[in-house]
Amino acid sequence: MHELAVCQGMLRQVMDITRREQARTVTRILVQVGPLSGVEPRLLSQAFPIASAGTPAAGAVLELESLPVRVRCEQCGAETDARPNRLLCGACGDYHTRLLSGDELLLVSVELER
Repeated sequence: MHELAVCQGMLRQVMDITRREQARTVTRILVQVGPLSGVEPRLLSQAFPIASAGTPAAGAVLELESLPVRVRCEQCGAETDARPNRLLCGACGDYHTRLLSGDELLLVSVELER
């Protein structure tokens, strides 16, 4: 389960922020996950309590926000949503597209208490 390793890496960033801000506890963490990120949100949620045990983030709420897959068409220039397994232009149907979003795993915000 590589989501545990991903969660541990994310928590290292959160702990750096916690130390820098001289906070005692983390109350909420917001993460955006794209369907092409290679991370399964359900498994990330399950790994979080294990990874955060014994840290200032133990007991924090991990909020996961799904991002859409967006593409830009090389033929017509349109930017549209696409399905993860079918990166076609939503305007003209062409398959010559460039991925704009959907492969991200972003630590968006961290709420702290001092």
